[in-house]
Amino acid sequence: MKQLKSRSQDLRSLFENNITIEYVAETLKAVPAQADVVEVLHWMQAQDFDVVGIESGDGISAYLERSSLMKANAGKCGDYQRVFHPRELIAISTPLMKLLPILQQTPRLFVLDCNQVTGIITCGDLQKAPARMLLFGLVTLLEMNLLRLVRLYYPHDTWQQILKPERLEAAQRLWRESQERNEATDLLDYLQFCDKRELVLNQPELLLQLGLKSKRFGERFLKSAEQLRNRLAHAQSLVSGSSWTELIALAQSMEALLIRCEQVEQEDLHRRSEFF
Repeated sequence: MKQLKSRSQDLRSLFENNITIEYVAETLKAVPAQADVVEVLHWMQAQDFDVVGIESGDGISAYLERSSLMKANAGKCGDYQRVFHPRELIAISTPLMKLLPILQQTPRLFVLDCNQVTGIITCGDLQKAPARMLLFGLVTLLEMNLLRLVRLYYPHDTWQQILKPERLEAAQRLWRESQERNEATDLLDYLQFCDKRELVLNQPELLLQLGLKSKRFGERFLKSAEQLRNRLAHAQSLVSGSSWTELIALAQSMEALLIRCEQVEQEDLHRRSEFF
């Protein structure tokens, strides 16, 4: 039996093998332990740094939080330093894919390179290109899988009877324009994300197989995925109207749904092989 290639696994493999947190982390700025605390506080405020490292010997041995200095009138930075907790440390070789659930539990992480703290990473670093590539890959694969499910559950163009007339006309208009450019393929290829969402959610059996609690729940979830896709496509803030916790939860849910989509497709392929 031919095995259906798991595209979400391909994406995970790409980011696990090639893209690590090194590409989104920032260098951790550091000050001497003997530096004057008031001067450092003013410098941190001017640079908008929430955290800086404390230099000791050949490396950074601790860190300093701006919030802990707000009431300080005098003293040395070493008097206010905090020791790194193991839960705050992450290896520079950690795959970007594994960073998301970790950041959901902590506001920042300090990056270890050869057992030396060299960098810092926060949720804000997910705005950078490598993280955006990961998220765009997830949402694009999700849309591709929705289309595959539409093809599977609506044979012989039966989807045209379900789609609203204005949405069908919009797809036909794009299809005709592509025909004029000698580029047209299948009319289904000109459906928008919202069309694929409506068609998939119109199948009660699919709702159950995909683990979506209800049509309303599925609509909210897939609309959130579409909104994320739009923000990524237009280089907008990833958390406009939401939070980092919600964004990370959405990304994890999209990956889980991708896996369930592929399971549905694999089961259908298995049934067909048994039938023939």
